[in-house]
Amino acid sequence: MGKIIFSTFIVFFLLNGALAQQIFMTHAGKVNFTSNAPLEVIKAESTEVNGAVNLTDRTFAFTIDNKSFKGFNSALQQEHFYENYMETQLFPTSTFKGKIIEEIDPRSPGEQVIRAKGILEIHGVAQERIIKGTLKVKDQKIEIKADFTVLLEDHQIKVPRVVYQKIAEVIDVSIYAELILKSE
Repeated sequence: MGKIIFSTFIVFFLLNGALAQQIFMTHAGKVNFTSNAPLEVIKAESTEVNGAVNLTDRTFAFTIDNKSFKGFNSALQQEHFYENYMETQLFPTSTFKGKIIEEIDPRSPGEQVIRAKGILEIHGVAQERIIKGTLKVKDQKIEIKADFTVLLEDHQIKVPRVVYQKIAEVIDVSIYAELILKSE
């Protein structure tokens, strides 16, 4: 079901108005996050990031099922993440969509530093962000890497006072995705 919704989202976003020429897609990108609070470090990972990048017009769209994060320090902590903080019943996905600011040279070997400007929506709250990362073109694939932070307050994620020392106000996020050229 999630892949159907994702595919519809990507097709609408990237092909709206014109057929794209160089679309790269993934269904297995990876996102890690770390909450480094004074009394506890919490880490989780998802390997279910769906995304597409259109190198022709430099647009992109990524989405993740918030219930796909695994890890945590306990099953109870994971349950609290889903139910109390991300409220996955109300906000099942997080997204980032927009445009790459820099021109991309698909023939250039090695990593190219890029900035992605778009709307990051987490917990139902959309924020405009510019996220710096790298893009590497090789053969019929591209690799994207980025590290950034998310302030819980910016996305109206409330932390009860009783666990305030165990959950950081600023979450460190890293993303890695290998995207494959979509054949026409």
